[in-house]
Amino acid sequence: MHNIQCPHCHKTFTLDDAGYADILKQVKTKEFDQELHTKLEQLEVQHQKDLALANEKAKGNLANELAKKEQELAQLEAKIEASNQEKELAVRKAEQELQTQLATKEAKIAQLVAKVEALDQEKELAVSKAEQELQTQLATKEAKIAQLVAKAEALDQEKAYAIKDALSEKDKELLELQNKLQSLALENQNKLERVEHEVALKERESELEKQTLKETYELQLRLKQEEVETYKDFKARQSTKMIGESLEQYCENEFNKIRTTAFPNAQFGKDNIAVEGTKGDYIYREYDHEQNEIISIMFEMKNEADETTTKKRNSDHLKKLDSDRKKKNCEYAVLVSMLEMDNDFYNNGIVDMSYEYPKMYIIRPQFFIPLIGLLRNAAMNTLTYKQEVAQMRAQNIDITNFEHELDAFKKAFGKNYDLASRRFKEAVEGIDKTIKQLEKTKAALLSSEDNLRLANNKANDLTVKKLTRKNPTMKAKFDELKKDDE
Repeated sequence: MHNIQCPHCHKTFTLDDAGYADILKQVKTKEFDQELHTKLEQLEVQHQKDLALANEKAKGNLANELAKKEQELAQLEAKIEASNQEKELAVRKAEQELQTQLATKEAKIAQLVAKVEALDQEKELAVSKAEQELQTQLATKEAKIAQLVAKAEALDQEKAYAIKDALSEKDKELLELQNKLQSLALENQNKLERVEHEVALKERESELEKQTLKETYELQLRLKQEEVETYKDFKARQSTKMIGESLEQYCENEFNKIRTTAFPNAQFGKDNIAVEGTKGDYIYREYDHEQNEIISIMFEMKNEADETTTKKRNSDHLKKLDSDRKKKNCEYAVLVSMLEMDNDFYNNGIVDMSYEYPKMYIIRPQFFIPLIGLLRNAAMNTLTYKQEVAQMRAQNIDITNFEHELDAFKKAFGKNYDLASRRFKEAVEGIDKTIKQLEKTKAALLSSEDNLRLANNKANDLTVKKLTRKNPTMKAKFDELKKDDE
């Protein structure tokens, strides 16, 4: 497709490739004539080539057919020679058989002379019959050959006629092409005239449209000026609180007009719950049938009188609106403002302020409903993804609950295990202590046993001689007692 702009009305319209090519051909007549002349020359050259190719093909086909006919004649002659040879062989065989019969029956020649003569006559009759049959066969073969030659000549004539017909058809096609080219040239000329006529009509229509647009613009301008004057008079009569409430009332009334038809499942009302000392003006929320949130918008309405000395800007209210949006868990924040009425940045439509605060918009009151519809349609396009996210979130909640229960079980089991392990450790430590005490008593008993054994050994080793050694008095007394015993 091609976009073409009118040089007079500057209106663009689209044309397909065929229409664009037709216009180019109509504009460039000299180039079209040259192309037509070259195409005719090419067609003539192609026609000469086609005639030469057709002649060559016809000659080749005739040569091939003549060669086929000659081969067929040669085959027929070979068949005739073969049949003659077969006849001669048959006669020779018959003569040989007769000679052998005559040689073998020489003794009966006298008796069979009459029979031999009869046989000779029969042979002559057979030979004459064979000759007649051969002559008839030759005559039939010659007739067939003559028919084949006549057919070949007829085919040659048919080929010649076919070539002539093909040439005449080519000439007819050339004439038809020339006629078509002439008719195309006339059609192109007619189309060019039609296009020029249409361009002239469109220029007239564009002038009329411009005139009507100018008149309608002047009328709308007068109406707008009257509305501005009435609005200024209305605002001059209102107080500051009434001015703000009038904007809120206007937005609420605009929404309630189409609530039942456009937003049947939506919740729209004033924000009456203050969080951390602040709240917004209005909140819009909408849910699906599974109570999944489709969209939520925090609205702030700002208006002021024209005579106010301390004029505020729209940017002064964005920080609070963003914090209110976050506190109330809303997805979007919208400032419906009548501030800075002379600023064209806010007067030309919906202003996206997401470069300062995420999902923040500033609009004039006339864009209140269109912005809700725009954001709602965008949210409806992502509703399936939100439902899947909610389902996954529910599954994750189930998993987290399971994990919490598992963690609680693990904690309880861990506490019981810690208590049991501590008791077990205490019991093991007590057993170790008793084992150590028993080992000490065992060691003490073993040491006492060793001491007793040593004492016993010492007692066994104790003799009077050892006791009285180095003690002369006791030795003297024991010697006396020994003497007395003796």
